[in-house]
Amino acid sequence: MTPPPSPGFEVAVRAGGDAKRSYVRRMFTAIAPRYDFLNHLLSLNVDRRWRRAAVRRLGWERRSDGVYLDLCAGTLDLAATLAREPRFSGRVIGADFVVPMLQRGRDKAPRTRPVAADALVLPFPDRRFDGAMVAFGMRNLADLDAGLREAHRVLRPGARFVVLEFTTPRSAPLRVAYRFYFTRVLPAIGRAVSKHRDAYSYLPESVREFPNPDDFAARLAHAGFCDVRYELLTGGICAVHHGTR
Repeated sequence: MTPPPSPGFEVAVRAGGDAKRSYVRRMFTAIAPRYDFLNHLLSLNVDRRWRRAAVRRLGWERRSDGVYLDLCAGTLDLAATLAREPRFSGRVIGADFVVPMLQRGRDKAPRTRPVAADALVLPFPDRRFDGAMVAFGMRNLADLDAGLREAHRVLRPGARFVVLEFTTPRSAPLRVAYRFYFTRVLPAIGRAVSKHRDAYSYLPESVREFPNPDDFAARLAHAGFCDVRYELLTGGICAVHHGTR
């Protein structure tokens, strides 16, 4: 029998604000020990390919010695993907407000540095970074538009911002299979492995509440980014957005 969601679940998914911030911090603290394993298991390792696609769209080659931001960095998988690029000689700052997640990723790659920071109030000066990216973190923000404005603030003019996020496939047959896996299979496996009763139910619900790719692209433009585009990956399971400061 599936256990009922925790009291904070509905608030976290739909209400936002401080309640969502607190729930998200507690949830990711609890699942940090099994987070990487479950990411790779539940995506059948496709998540690695998605992160490489995000790094390709960052345009880091124009400043290979620059300073880049991995926002909502978690265990620094995305930061490490950039840092391991053979021609990359810069630094990647991984910012997240869940310290146990950062601790899990601090030794993944050279040229990365974890920083405990809230994405809505970043401790960095204006125009600090040569590029920024985030993988599967924007839907966890208590205020999405405030997070986009903050990312815009810390980027240098001409810098690229890349967002990797789940979405719902547009093909009807794939959408049916995706929804079954995402709402039935994934939560059951996630619950069994992580021992958290609703973390992997929160995942599909938070994806469902997140703006669709066209709407999210409009939000990026409203936050001040130009030349905003997106591509759908793996049949539309995932989208990679990018825009320029």
